[in-house]
Amino acid sequence: MRALVLDRPGTCDTLRPAELPTPLPGPGRVRVRVEACGLNPSDYQRAAYGIPEWEWPAILGLDVVGLVDTLGEGVTAVGLGQRVAFHGDIRERGGFADYALADATVLAPVPDGLEPARAAALPSAGLTAHQAVVRRLRVGKDDTVLVTGGAGGVGGFAVQLAARAGARVIATEAAHNTDHVKRLGADAVIDFRGEDIAARVRELTDGRGVDAVVDTIGSDSATANLGLLVHGGGLAAVAGRPDLNAVAPFGLAPSVHEIALGAAYLLGDHRSRVQLSIMLAELLEMAADGRLDPMLSRTVPFEDVPGALVELSGRQVRGKIVYVAS
Repeated sequence: MRALVLDRPGTCDTLRPAELPTPLPGPGRVRVRVEACGLNPSDYQRAAYGIPEWEWPAILGLDVVGLVDTLGEGVTAVGLGQRVAFHGDIRERGGFADYALADATVLAPVPDGLEPARAAALPSAGLTAHQAVVRRLRVGKDDTVLVTGGAGGVGGFAVQLAARAGARVIATEAAHNTDHVKRLGADAVIDFRGEDIAARVRELTDGRGVDAVVDTIGSDSATANLGLLVHGGGLAAVAGRPDLNAVAPFGLAPSVHEIALGAAYLLGDHRSRVQLSIMLAELLEMAADGRLDPMLSRTVPFEDVPGALVELSGRQVRGKIVYVAS
């Protein structure tokens, strides 16, 4: 099969096309003929340091959509030719190839009418946002939510999901992305480059603060935002843990939720992996009937994936880039 491969840890401009043996699925697994695969920050991050379990040359690409091509022993829940989506295991070869293997329990059916490229924009970022907003923070209609990085993948989905839950959404972003983030559902957007985030949050909430934070930036940002929570509020940390020493013990009493999507494979059990399928199926249905914007900014062909990943590493991309097979 054709694949984009990484021969050793490095930057994504070192990816090269290669011909590799077409893989065969073992028990409980399926082979998927790849139609589309989303690009994610985890791709260039993993490329930089490698994964100990990788088979070299490695293949990146976690967010796969395609047609079930071959069934492994014992697989009965999906059928040949069925279009499915999945968030892959970071330890395995991914979707920047003609074929990819997957655990049958994580597969989600792609609804009729939802294009493969739009479906492939959802798994990593959408599942992370879903876990944060719906499963962990349980955002509701009386809540005020702060989302950092509202134009990014996770941030953009978090804004949409929180708004759909009826919450008031405050997002941080660069000023030129304000209109875009408001279209996603944010009620207010704070320019993180030119405004004092904490002061603006206090101003927008009449000094009260927020019920929940989805922090997509890192540990320093998450730590700073702990102090913006109301008593008993919650923070979902996507990119780095906050330092709880920043708030006095037994005062604000914040709940902190660490979002680690890939750990469903590394440390989770069968139930954890099934939940990936359930959540993704929900997101795909929402995208299919127009309740969720997949935020697909553009698609790229096979040969342009390395350059697009390098561009993504610059952290200036709005929405999602997806590889589409020719």
